[in-house]
Amino acid sequence: MTDIDNILEKALTWIDQGHDLAFATVISTWGSSPRPVGSQLVINDRGDFSGSVSGGCIETFVVSEAVDVIADGEVLNLEYGVTNEQAREVRLACGGTVRVLVERAPDRAVLERLKSTQPVARVVDTASGLSAVLSSDCLEGALSLDDHELADARLLLKHGTSGTLKAGDRDLFVQVYAQPRNLVVVGAVHIAQMLAPMAASIGFRVSVIDPRPKFATQERLPGVNIITERPEKVAESLRLDNWTAVVALAHDPLLDDPVLIAALKSDAFYIGCLGSRRTQAARHERLRAKGFTDKDLERLHGPIGMDIGGRSPGEIAISILAEIIAVGNDK
Repeated sequence: MTDIDNILEKALTWIDQGHDLAFATVISTWGSSPRPVGSQLVINDRGDFSGSVSGGCIETFVVSEAVDVIADGEVLNLEYGVTNEQAREVRLACGGTVRVLVERAPDRAVLERLKSTQPVARVVDTASGLSAVLSSDCLEGALSLDDHELADARLLLKHGTSGTLKAGDRDLFVQVYAQPRNLVVVGAVHIAQMLAPMAASIGFRVSVIDPRPKFATQERLPGVNIITERPEKVAESLRLDNWTAVVALAHDPLLDDPVLIAALKSDAFYIGCLGSRRTQAARHERLRAKGFTDKDLERLHGPIGMDIGGRSPGEIAISILAEIIAVGNDK
């Protein structure tokens, strides 16, 4: 479950308990900042909160302001920086500046929409607090957008990036609630046992493909979606989109190659393969024989993982996940 998923779940729980809520969202940063644009807190009327908008520097002050917002319905744009008196009071010492929008949280129906399995965004006028929910095919809510604003907001939604849009005399903040990233692993091997829970802990939906009954068990991979059919039977039916990373760990061409072929035909944002350089060369030859070009094969990360000198299954799993995150963040 992602940070945003946790925040939405907490918000829904508090609403069910009868609490009124506010959202506090990082809408812009300058210089060094501990949390990126789109980072969020949900606060209830008792001052309880979930999430973060800094490394702990400004949360106390923001929560105090949010409780007032819950009471009076005002919309606040708060700015903290090293030259700001309030910032010094709450020890914002990272050297940057952060702007936080504090507003009453939307109702339960909107929160449920934001939990969609498809990417959606909430577009907010940072002055009035009027908002609307944007999906790939519609805009619903009190906030109206002209064609230019709508196109810009859809572009942010497409790229899964939250940000502020300048729209004439108003600022619009587009908070993107992207669908979770998926990780498809071929081979329920020891590295997969380490990798799957790590990836799940940071919000990936993990599936492991392995037809070998001794390997593909819930005891070895608790809580993971295990696919026990032969890879060649399921490869073409896998939803490998630009939110999906594919990792081949079986070290067996009969298991790895069908999924790699499907991945190379897809928009998967990461494709990685376990094995030495000699193994990679042999794999490339097999895939060329299937009609893939050298350009296609440049998408394969192998030997897999960042070079951190890891040798144990756990260390290799860390290096793989680090590389997936880096590629997913265009680093």
